[in-house]
Amino acid sequence: QVQLVESGGGLVQAGGSLRLSCAASGRTFNRAYMGWSRQAPGKEREFVARISWSSGGTYYADFVKGRFTISRDNAKNSVYLQMNSLKPEDTAVYYCNLETVVAASYWGQGTQVTVSS
Repeated sequence: QVQLVESGGGLVQAGGSLRLSCAASGRTFNRAYMGWSRQAPGKEREFVARISWSSGGTYYADFVKGRFTISRDNAKNSVYLQMNSLKPEDTAVYYCNLETVVAASYWGQGTQVTVSS
């Protein structure tokens, strides 16, 4: 099994920044990607960003390009999401996920991000 623990959410004013962290533990040896998705009230969960654990290649949703940066720390078994120029529409619960090379997917419990206008 894989355990994912997110942290770093909170309340911030529009234009501000937050950094989310996700620490992975357990059977993570066959991970392919780690990333972030989000779910706003009354909406479907949507992809935000992900990073290839082997190559470090990154992928972003169009609505966060230029504002959010995903990164990883192999030694700490962690992935981060630096969020800058936050907008009220970025308000959501942000979930960390891990995908393995055999397409299994694991999710964290989520961390709330609230951006006030």
